[in-house]
Amino acid sequence: MEDIESQDLAQETRSIDVFIPPSIHQEAIPAGGSYTHHSPIPETISLNLSTECVLGVDEAGRGPVLGPMVYGLLYLPLTKHRSLLAETHHFDDSKVLTPVVRSSLMQALCTADTDLYQNCGWATRVMSARDISAGMLKPAGTYNLNAQAMDATIDLIKDVFAKGVNVREIYIDTIGSPAVYQKKLERVFPTTMIRVAKKADSLYPCVSAASVCAKVIRDAALEVCYQTYVSDTVASEEPWVSAEGWGSGYPSDARCTTWLKGHMNPVFGWGSECRFSWGTAKDLLEAKGSSAKVEWPVDGDEHDMLVTDFFSIPTDHEYDHEPNELTTWFGKPVPEGIF
Repeated sequence: MEDIESQDLAQETRSIDVFIPPSIHQEAIPAGGSYTHHSPIPETISLNLSTECVLGVDEAGRGPVLGPMVYGLLYLPLTKHRSLLAETHHFDDSKVLTPVVRSSLMQALCTADTDLYQNCGWATRVMSARDISAGMLKPAGTYNLNAQAMDATIDLIKDVFAKGVNVREIYIDTIGSPAVYQKKLERVFPTTMIRVAKKADSLYPCVSAASVCAKVIRDAALEVCYQTYVSDTVASEEPWVSAEGWGSGYPSDARCTTWLKGHMNPVFGWGSECRFSWGTAKDLLEAKGSSAKVEWPVDGDEHDMLVTDFFSIPTDHEYDHEPNELTTWFGKPVPEGIF
C-alpha cells in the first residue's frame, strides 16, 4: 500500500482542535461500520434545480493501516466554481493545506450563514478498515481496494443525481490509469462531461474542496477510533484527545508502528480500526502472534476425527487407561446389548 514521505507526516496528523463535522457517526465508526452522509442541498440549487452544477470527488486515507478511507464529494453552481472556491476561499489539495486551514474550511461548509454553505453541497462515504479488509481478504472473488473505491465514487455521484441536482461536469482524482477510469465512469454517466486526471485535487477547485472534506472527516473518524483506547477518566475530561499515540496511521510513521506493536493482542490483533489486509498488520501478527497461531484441519485428511468418534464404544484395551475426556462428555458409553 502507498506510503508517505516523512516530511509530510505533520500535514497528515490532525490538530487537537480539529472541527468535528456532522457526518461523524460516533457509534458506527468504533463498531467498524461504513456509511454515507449527505449535506442538505444548498438553497441556490434547491430553489432552481435546473442550475448547472460542477462536481468533484477525491479521497483521503488510501494508504494508512489504521482508520477508514473516506471519499469526499462536493458540488456547486458552475458559475461559482473558481470564483468561490479558488479565488475567495483558496481551496487547494488538502495535503498542502495545514490541519487548521482544512478544519476552518470544513467548518465554513457546515455553517449556515456562510457563502460556502449557501452554495455548496457535499457528501462523504466512510469506508471502514474492517470492511476494506473483509473485501480484500475474501477467500474467493477478492474485492480489491480499487474496485471498492470505484463503487464508492459511483454510488456518491448517483445519490446526487437522485436528489435532482443538474450535474453537468464531473472532475475526479484518478485511481490507476485516468483513461481507463474515465471510460468506466462515462459508461455509467453518459450525458455528463467527465474528466479524470492525476493531481486533479490541485487542478480543479471542486476536487480540492472534496479532498478537504474527505481529509477532515478521515481525521475526525480516526480520532473517534482512538477513543476506544483512551481511559474513561481522560475521555471524560477531554472528549477529543489527540491521536498522537498512533500518529497519522501510515505504516511509515514510527508512531503508528510503535503503537501497533505495543497494543497487539496475540490472538485477535487489534480492533476494527486496523486494516488486517495490509502487509504491516500481517507481518506483525505472524511475528508476534505466532504462539497463538491456529492450525485448521485439511479437508480429506485421513486422520481427521468425526463427530461420531466421540460417541463410539471403546474396545476392551481402551479401558486400561484414562478415557478421552470428550468421549465421556455426555456420560459413559452404553453397550448396544442393554437395549
